[in-house]
Amino acid sequence: MKIFLDSADAEYIARLCDTGMVDGITTNPSLLAKAGADFIGVLRGICALTAGPVSAEVVATDAGGMLAQGRALAGIAENVIVKLPSTWEGMRACRALVEEGIDVNVTLCFSVNQALIAAKAGARFISPFIGRIDDTGEDGMELIEEIRSVYDNYPQLETEILAASIRHVGHVGDAALAGADAATMPPKVFEALMAHPLTDKGLQRFLQDWERTGQTMPAVTDSADGAAASEQGN
Repeated sequence: MKIFLDSADAEYIARLCDTGMVDGITTNPSLLAKAGADFIGVLRGICALTAGPVSAEVVATDAGGMLAQGRALAGIAENVIVKLPSTWEGMRACRALVEEGIDVNVTLCFSVNQALIAAKAGARFISPFIGRIDDTGEDGMELIEEIRSVYDNYPQLETEILAASIRHVGHVGDAALAGADAATMPPKVFEALMAHPLTDKGLQRFLQDWERTGQTMPAVTDSADGAAASEQGN
């Protein structure tokens, strides 16, 4: 499963991209507003940090406005994916942008029907909002499973499921089990993916046991340095 960061904090993104485990970035108007800078400059900077897709969302609500804004966003960098809402106007814009060769991420998805229409419109990604569905008392992960079943029924639909509105690490694992192609999450959730109290406890125990041996773990010497040292010894 691909892992995306849901953030517009370029400094944070750069640090986490250094792990080599980040496959792309998603942003939205709220995240860009929090960045507190010219949003075009922010997006351009984020796009330079990763070769993966970077989702940037339109704010128009009519198809014509979405098309104009989508084209402008796509012109910022080659890896920009235009985010459009799950509305009929969004689907009209999606179809048109896809025909122009511009990739689209259909966001704010809350039903299988929306996911089906988005796929038929040619969206590269569909973004079901797991956390917001959970907030209503329903199970957001069921939507991921349902969309997976529908897409698997029709192999000609190539849209990828991008689990969004991730609130905690449990959502990430569950999305992978449900067959999501990708999941986008806040940086803090990403950082918590490798955290487990038993790992910390086990590591501490191993280090304590090793310290009691009084030994030193050998370090591998670079072959070039080793050869140089050997020649000096001769």
